[in-house]
Amino acid sequence: MALVMISTFTAFHGERRLASGPLDAVALAIKRVEGQASAPIAIFDDLTGRAVDLDLRGSDADVVARLARHQKQGETAEPAAAASEPRGRGRPKLGVVAREVTLLPRHWEWLNAQPGGASVALRKLVEQARRATGDADRARAAREAAYHFMSAMAGNLPGFEEATRALFADDRRRMAGHIATWPADIRDHVVRLAYSDRAD
Repeated sequence: MALVMISTFTAFHGERRLASGPLDAVALAIKRVEGQASAPIAIFDDLTGRAVDLDLRGSDADVVARLARHQKQGETAEPAAAASEPRGRGRPKLGVVAREVTLLPRHWEWLNAQPGGASVALRKLVEQARRATGDADRARAAREAAYHFMSAMAGNLPGFEEATRALFADDRRRMAGHIATWPADIRDHVVRLAYSDRAD
């Protein structure tokens, strides 16, 4: 069974964490304090660590409806593009999409000799690789998310370069030492993004 990643978002008011959770909840929390904000407010996708921009004009209902439309468009953008292409091979009702793969002749010979043919063999190889590298892929994505957030929120803080090197070396203890003097909410969020899926 495939694991579906549901992204959460975190908003910062200056150096302080303002809210975390689903995008609509974070947007409404920002909307409530936006007029009295004494520092810039930044919103980050916790899955990628990248900043996102939100349109908070109108009522709460307007904001939530706009976010729902935007998320729905994002979910359907690829299938809509695929639907405009001429129908080829594959089983689209099952989510199978035909794409071009370029291999050497010896690779095609080996694939075609496998039970079920090239398509079945390729699907098995991809699933096997996903299982074998799943933990490493998740750890890499977590480090990249932490790096994107750090670059935006802590790029000018002392120890940033050293902390970045420690992050990519997967040296949690050394990284913790370099970020120890950072504002608590920023420091804690970096650690949560980088290591929340792994035990201490």
